[in-house]
Order: sequence, then structure tokens, then C-alpha cells
Amino acid sequence: MRSAVCARSLATAAALTVLLSACAGTPAALRPEAARTTGMDGYLNEAAVAALADAVPPPPVLGSADDLDDKARSARFVALEDTDRWLLATAHAELRPPLALQHFDCALDARLDPVATPQLTRLMQRLFHDADSAAERVKARAHRSRPVGDDPQRNACQRLTEASRASASYPSGSSTVGAVYGETFAALDPARADAARRIGDELGRSRLVCAMHYPRDVAAGDALGRAVFQAAAAQPDFQADLIAARAELAAVQATGARNPGCAAEARALATPLP
Repeated sequence: MRSAVCARSLATAAALTVLLSACAGTPAALRPEAARTTGMDGYLNEAAVAALADAVPPPPVLGSADDLDDKARSARFVALEDTDRWLLATAHAELRPPLALQHFDCALDARLDPVATPQLTRLMQRLFHDADSAAERVKARAHRSRPVGDDPQRNACQRLTEASRASASYPSGSSTVGAVYGETFAALDPARADAARRIGDELGRSRLVCAMHYPRDVAAGDALGRAVFQAAAAQPDFQADLIAARAELAAVQATGARNPGCAAEARALATPLP
């Protein structure tokens, strides 16, 4: 029985590697500080980003009931280390377009090819800029340590420098970006909106698995990401880009190409979270 379980785990690991081989195989993609540059401006001006950031409540006070509850909940995620969900969280550490768009292959029943989707990539790069700018502005207001910063012995499912281990945890920039991506793909393909939003949410949950954020960091990032999307979606240039990206997505879906790692992703996502 044990050998069968090990064999299944190895097979799942191999399939997850196929699922996002471009992402998981790129060392720079596993360094959070490398994910903050896309070389492209967003849809929102500085005043709009500031307003969104200012609306985010402060993090829990150190030692408060909310803070202690977060830490107790985070500690339970240690049980997922080296599981299939941990491997998927490792792949989810890459959030830069175009590589991160592959996270949505299975939800969209497609094989997103950056060469075939330049307008989609441009749309997501601009949204990444807005989401990351808003999250970083909030982080600059008040520093909350990450789980891996509070506990130096805690493992992370990505490579860390001392600076990234000590960087601010609230709000989760990853869940901010994930929520923006999920909402955008839901707008691009309304028939698959629920599946797209689910993957956007899972990108945030992966940061809990990775010990990079506490639950309230992820919840705040989710809310901020949805607010960023709503503000960006009100811009005329966003609507023009959305139309172009929707046509590209439909063309890619029509080719019938599919990601061979979707069964492995489904198994990993079926893992109950503590």
C-alpha cells in the first residue's frame, strides 16, 4: 500500500511539473522580489492607487486576538508540507505574466500560449502593475512579519533571501494579484467565471500553504484585488484591451489544445485545507 501511495505521489509531482513547467523551472520565478517588474504602466494613476490603498484597514495588532488566531491557523498548514498541494503552491509562486497565466489553463479549458496571446499578456501585465502597486503601498504603512519571518525554522515552498523572509506580509500582494487575475478571466470568459475566480482564490491560498502570509493578509489582499479590478475596469483603455484579449482567448480555446497536467491540478486542489 505504501509503495502505491508513493508511486501516486511521484506521478502527481511529475504531472504538476508538466502543468507549469515554464514557471516552476525558472529559479527567478521563485524569488518574490523578482516578480515586481513587468516594465509596463497600469490602468490606474497614482491618485487612484493611493485611494485604493488608503481604504485597506490596518493589519492586526501584534499580540491581539486576531493576530494570535492568524498564527494558530497558519501553524496548521505545516501539515501540507511536501504534499501535492505544496507542489502546486510552489508553482503558484510565479505571478508575472505571461508565465502566471498558465495557472488558468485548466479553469479556461485552454492552453494559454504567450506567443498567441500578446493582447492578453499586455492586459494582465498592466493589471499586475496596478495590483502590486496598491499592495506595496499598503505594506509601506505598517509592517507585519510573515510566518517565515516570525518562525525562522518554518519552511517555505520557494527560495527565500533574508530580505524576502523579513519583508512585510500584510496585505498579501500575491492574493491581490490572484484576485485581479480571477476577476479578469471571469470577465473574459463568463461561462467559466466561477472556475476562473476559484483559481484566483487558490493563488492566495497557496501563500498560506507556503507560510508566506497569514490568513488575514490573504483576505485583505483578496478584497484589495477585487477593488483594483473594479477601478481598472472603469477605464476606457481597459475595455478596449479586454475586447482584444477576449478574441485571443477564444481563438486559443478553439484550437483544442489542452494542458496535460489538469488532472494532477484537480487532485492537488481537492486537498482539504486546515
